[in-house]
Amino acid sequence: MTTGTGGPVASFSVWDYVVFVGTVLGAAGIGLFQAIRGRKNTSSDEFLLGGRQMTAVPVAMSLTASFMSGITVIGTPAEAYRFGAAFWTFGISYAIMSIITAEIFVPLFYRLGITSTYEYLEMRFNKLIRMIGTTMYIIQTALYTGMVIYAPALALNQITGLNLWGVLVATGVVCIIYCTLGGLKAVIWTDVFQMVIMLAGFVAVIARGAVIQGGLGKIWDDCYQGGRLNMFDFDPDPLKRHTFWTIVVGGSVMWASIYSINQSQVQRYISCKTLTQAKLSLYVNMIGLWVTVSLAVFSGLTMYSIYKNCDPLTNGDVGALDQLLPYLVMDILAAYPGVPGLFVAAAYSGTLSTVSSSINALVAVTVEDFIRPVYKNLTDKQVTWMNMGLSVFFGFLCIGMAAVASLMGSILQAALSIFGMISGPLLGLYLLGMFWRTANSTGGLTGLIVGLVITLWVGIGAQIYPPLADKTNPLPISVAGCNRTQDLNYTTLAPWTSAVTLTPLPDDRPALADSWYSLSYLYFCLLGTLLTVIVGLVVSAITGGCKQEKLSSDLFVRRSDIFCAGCGKDSEASEPEVNEKAGSELKKGSNNAGFQDSQFNIMEKDVEKVTKM
Repeated sequence: MTTGTGGPVASFSVWDYVVFVGTVLGAAGIGLFQAIRGRKNTSSDEFLLGGRQMTAVPVAMSLTASFMSGITVIGTPAEAYRFGAAFWTFGISYAIMSIITAEIFVPLFYRLGITSTYEYLEMRFNKLIRMIGTTMYIIQTALYTGMVIYAPALALNQITGLNLWGVLVATGVVCIIYCTLGGLKAVIWTDVFQMVIMLAGFVAVIARGAVIQGGLGKIWDDCYQGGRLNMFDFDPDPLKRHTFWTIVVGGSVMWASIYSINQSQVQRYISCKTLTQAKLSLYVNMIGLWVTVSLAVFSGLTMYSIYKNCDPLTNGDVGALDQLLPYLVMDILAAYPGVPGLFVAAAYSGTLSTVSSSINALVAVTVEDFIRPVYKNLTDKQVTWMNMGLSVFFGFLCIGMAAVASLMGSILQAALSIFGMISGPLLGLYLLGMFWRTANSTGGLTGLIVGLVITLWVGIGAQIYPPLADKTNPLPISVAGCNRTQDLNYTTLAPWTSAVTLTPLPDDRPALADSWYSLSYLYFCLLGTLLTVIVGLVVSAITGGCKQEKLSSDLFVRRSDIFCAGCGKDSEASEPEVNEKAGSELKKGSNNAGFQDSQFNIMEKDVEKVTKM
């Protein structure tokens, strides 16, 4: 069969299975090694935060790997193939997100020495808001993790013949084992290993594609002729799915919500030795994100160059957009035994890294936010056993959520929509607390509820009534060069649909479907953030926010955090050395040293000028 003309492709060879299983066992082995190496130190701080002794580079690779999940490995190339290279513009969003997180959120969380991000909500507002924030995070993470397990398993099951539910359960069990035994250190070092495997998978696809097509220049030229390189669409229409503005404005806020307040990510950079290492890890992570998204998008462009005259989806070779990349791999790499196995291992590495980080973060917030406040006299040994038990519980919960994920649409978009709908209002709540002294708990809670209700309304509406093609802009594809061996009415057993344009449209579309429900999914987060801040400020002003008792200046963003970036005399005076390792030395929660140390009040007058309305 000539490559790029459609038809069935080869299936997994023995060597592919050997490479795949070897990689997965290698990942589990790293977790076990960390568990054995660190078995003398079984404290909760060690399990959940790696003893706060990690350095920038492994943490940065872990930050990158955990959100370069199997969804990204499979979804991003398919996105570039169908909609063009606009996804590359997310590179700008990653840069903005890194600056916001490193310069505003990291110094604050470091100063307070917290384990759970949501501890801040209790310090600044009250216990109820902390509980609501934690619950929202647990629901969001369990749903997202279910999608992360399900999507690659389904796509790869269709192509490689690996049993779908067998693979799902195996994925979950491997993660449970090394999360339970190794804690955060195991998760971070395993992520480093998996990051290398993922990038190797992309490089293999691009290199082989370039050989088949006659060089990278030919791929680039094909994509230019096919309209795949029109990256910058400056149309301000908020209903268009991907434009320069939706990606740079909406995308930056959405990624900021993922990196600055999502426990899975915060837990990693708080595990760094010093504040400088924590900030550095975010900037190194930004470069990692650029490299990964570039390789993923170029893999999609390579796929377009090969299939420009025979789209496997229209030709019936695959049943969903997210199966295109695994199909391409079996088409062009099957002649090299073990290489398809490496690629499948890359997609699974993405899945394993995300699932393991999610499990570890879910355990951290459950212990810190729900268990410790109730049972205050637990011994270290009891907490360690509880951490392990909860790792197992959340692992199986996420496998269960994979069944829910089977009912969702395009995996890449659905995953980012979930973050937008839930993280947006939460990000608004944090910004409200960090920048405005007048904000009180009544305003914060009201803003959070209003923001959440509105974003869920638009997000669920968009899932039921997907936007029409004139808003999503799919690019033209052709089947002129196909060997018509397939029946074009081919159906697949896949119980899900993929790209937004391919979702069956309900017959009777309400009036809101082509306006409100067509809002770009990248604006969900921005909408939730703005609503929460605005409603929160208005309600706080009405309910006496200006008259509340004086709050510690540690709870607000300082001028030295933003302008000084951790250097210079002001910062040295206002941030005593104790804060560089705000961890084992600082007690958590309301007993935090940050509330008692008089040294922290040096900057109080400056802060009041900045944060007063």
